[in-house]
Amino acid sequence: MRRRIRTMRRVCWQGTLVKAPTGPRRRPLAALAAAVALVLVTAGCGTGDPAGSSRTERVASLTVLDYYTDGTEHAHWGELLAACGRQAGVTIEHRSVPPPSLVPTVLRQAAARTMPDLLMLDNPDLQQIARSGALAPLRPYGVRTEGFGPGILSAGTYRGEVYGLAPTVSTLALYYNKDMLAEAGLGVPRTWDELRTAARATTRPGRHGLAVDADASFESTFQFLPFLWSNGGDERRLDTPQAAEALRLWSDLVRDGAMSRSVLTWNQADVHEQFLGGDAAMMVNGPWRMTELAKAKDLRWGVAPLPVPRAGAEPVTPLGGEVWTVPRSGSEARMRKAAQVLDCLNEPAHQQKLATWHHTVPTRTDVAARYVRQVPSMAAFVESVRGARARTRQLGPAWPKTATAIHTAVQAAVSGQQTPEEALRRAQRMATSP
Repeated sequence: MRRRIRTMRRVCWQGTLVKAPTGPRRRPLAALAAAVALVLVTAGCGTGDPAGSSRTERVASLTVLDYYTDGTEHAHWGELLAACGRQAGVTIEHRSVPPPSLVPTVLRQAAARTMPDLLMLDNPDLQQIARSGALAPLRPYGVRTEGFGPGILSAGTYRGEVYGLAPTVSTLALYYNKDMLAEAGLGVPRTWDELRTAARATTRPGRHGLAVDADASFESTFQFLPFLWSNGGDERRLDTPQAAEALRLWSDLVRDGAMSRSVLTWNQADVHEQFLGGDAAMMVNGPWRMTELAKAKDLRWGVAPLPVPRAGAEPVTPLGGEVWTVPRSGSEARMRKAAQVLDCLNEPAHQQKLATWHHTVPTRTDVAARYVRQVPSMAAFVESVRGARARTRQLGPAWPKTATAIHTAVQAAVSGQQTPEEALRRAQRMATSP
């Protein structure tokens, strides 16, 4: 791999010196950081009094950007944003772009100095944008961070400061077809050995026991992390026996026919379709699949925490979901109003409403406890979120490179091109190369 040289320069944003990377980068988010840095240089350092300006500037409206393009989801968020806007005394101009377009859109807005007042980000992307200096820390603007679990706060934290908060989150669990397990005379698998047994016993011509996402994407990494982490593996050191044992579980299930080789091309939506259509007895997926599953009248399904390597262990799953952030817009008054709206989104009643709408988990622990009593089918996800980890907790902005190395190893091992040990040794070299 060609060595890529990165240098740092100090630039100024609203009178604050920040570090901004220069040089070529491999991901759009890194390009965003460079574009933001360029904006800072061309804008220069202000010498006025931002706090003073906030006392005189009247803010009538705020712009909001997210990737909730689904009609129902966009309407739900629009309703809640409008309500929080009224509470803050502003109207909301709400725009959604397709998920792949969010970062390029923000890139263009950063270059044009038209960043939104309130920005939603997929939580693993927060670190890189916060590092660029484009986001404001939330606590100085009065955003409350009490009552959130440590993993949830970690997902929105960069260098000890909270830059983003998620009203609700998601994670992964095991969906199972009750009739297929009963036909095999088996209960819900709780350990890896039980998972192997159940996957093999429920495999039939035209049907596989288990479906996972093992494609060449970050979704595959997301699905593999619970197996890596629950077995004591660590993303900082991929070439360990614990990591190899986790990857061997997947490769053996494909080798034995209990998982289809097509998992190498399936994303999480494809996995859902396999389970919904009766072509898989079990699947690894998130709570966002419940709405469609509930419409399937002839499908009797349940959901349980992901199986663990040994009885008595606790599953460790990754946190999914989006965080809301306040970009540095150059207007202290607008940033304070945006922070008020963000704080409002995280009020208990609003978290409860969002969770009910979208089958997600409220991020305040007391709200989650009330929610699961009202929606028992979410118990496995609420339980798993308590111990869930942010993907960037250990590696920070370096996480995307390791995530790529992980799904590359999954592809190599599950396809049989390399042993789990060989694939993970290569992944470790990829993750740590300059």
